Amino acid sequence: MFFILKAVCLAIYALALAGLAGLLPDGVAHTMRNIAAVMLLVHALELLVMFKHVRLYRGPLATSVLLTMLFGLLHWKPLADGHARIQKGN
Repeated sequence: MFFILKAVCLAIYALALAGLAGLLPDGVAHTMRNIAAVMLLVHALELLVMFKHVRLYRGPLATSVLLTMLFGLLHWKPLADGHARIQKGN
């Protein structure tokens, strides 16, 4: 399920970029840019609020920040759930 939702996020960003490149009609391009901007704003707020979970990523912190900006909850929630399972097991 996360795969499908992540693909939808990427499709929204791709359509917004296509709109910026002039490949979409003006109305659609404007709508997609607005949707992508709102998603990025919400994900930036998530990054600030859920940074303790974003830091749990095993790779570089910059990668985790980028993934959170792209996918938000779809990135940090599995990290938080995995950490909670480990803590519960101890």
